[in-house]
Amino acid sequence: MQYSAAKCRRPEGDRSHRPTLREHRNNGRVTEGIRDRFVLGFGLPVSGAWASPENVDAVARRAEELGYGSLWSYQRLLAPADTDWGPHYRSVLDPLIAMAFAAAVTTRARLGTAVINAPFLPPVILAKQLASLDVLARGRLDVGLGLGWAEPEFEAVGATMEHRGARLEETLAVLRALWSDDPVSFDGRFVTVPPSRFDPKPVQRPAPPLLVGGTAEPALRRAGRIGDGWISSSRFDLHAIHAAVSTVSAAAHEAGRDAGALRFVVRGVVRLGEQVRDREGGRRPLSGSAGEVRGDLAGLRDHGVTEVFLDLNFVPRVGSPDADPGAALDHAHEVLETFAPLR
Repeated sequence: MQYSAAKCRRPEGDRSHRPTLREHRNNGRVTEGIRDRFVLGFGLPVSGAWASPENVDAVARRAEELGYGSLWSYQRLLAPADTDWGPHYRSVLDPLIAMAFAAAVTTRARLGTAVINAPFLPPVILAKQLASLDVLARGRLDVGLGLGWAEPEFEAVGATMEHRGARLEETLAVLRALWSDDPVSFDGRFVTVPPSRFDPKPVQRPAPPLLVGGTAEPALRRAGRIGDGWISSSRFDLHAIHAAVSTVSAAAHEAGRDAGALRFVVRGVVRLGEQVRDREGGRRPLSGSAGEVRGDLAGLRDHGVTEVFLDLNFVPRVGSPDADPGAALDHAHEVLETFAPLR
């Protein structure tokens, strides 16, 4: 089934219709030839000079009007003074604050974090923040969780990089336990929760989708074993997408889970109009003409990806603190209109 603009758009100012979860997940169709399950999302302005209230508002509203099925943010706490991690990491809005802001100006698009680093917060605090956001967003939250890789951030928050994988796995278990029916409790390796009442619960029952990030084989297998899906990083080589999807799916099968129910979400660093080359001299996926990018999206779908969100925060002329905010927003609107699912 194809969704028309008339069915998906609402009259200006009309917020009376609150779509079901199925309707939320069915938004965001891509262009011709993309199967129904494939969803196209968009990265909110969260990095650099274009990460302003006006731009978050404008991009969130326009993306939803055009039929994009999801809006995404990511986490970066700080950038070291003596090391260059790239302009997209120098100034980044908090992901949950950005998502809450976007929730207030949208009604249909799902809201995702790609990713929050689980070791940075006690799981009980994270559970409270995520449940609160799901309530305020009326059940539209997708939770992407990762391990973290930046030692300065671990040092700054008083966390340790040891046992990161085990901590991430226990965090997912704690979240699901706290979001279950009261009374709740948890007795784990790192966390103990005495018998308690934990409210409010998320709108999505039994829990918002928990997507696991990471690119190493243990991380991919973890996503298949315990996650509701996998989410790629900005540095992931999209040429390796088939192997990643296969590894996640195989781990799910081995754990007795339904791999067909998993979501595979790709952060699509799109460079429209730029021929970006990889180390071998080939065109980097999602760069080049609109036709080439559409072909790449179709290829990702064919390899089992269920969702791609186009992200301009990792494009220096957009996501850098030194970029021109007006020019960045103009380019964002060009990309939004070019790949609009409802066009």
